[in-house]
Amino acid sequence: MTEKWSQEVTEDSDALDLEDGLFKKDDPKEIARSLKRSAEQSDRRKGTPLQSAMGMLTFYINRAGDNLAEDRRKTLEQAKDELRALFDKD
Repeated sequence: MTEKWSQEVTEDSDALDLEDGLFKKDDPKEIARSLKRSAEQSDRRKGTPLQSAMGMLTFYINRAGDNLAEDRRKTLEQAKDELRALFDKD
């Protein structure tokens, strides 16, 4: 089976090394903490850690599109708020 380009970007992006199953987690705080950790540890990212983490989260949400269940979208949108709070950006 051929991977979609968006799956390849999510898994092999130069921006961040993401934890396996990150976007399937149920806790928005846990998602945000993992993204923050990945962004801060990456020496390959472009922009600030917040920009990289938020960009990857937004990319995932946008690429999932209508295939993303409403409760999953809500969790990921909450993760954005948690991410801003972790970086002290309200």
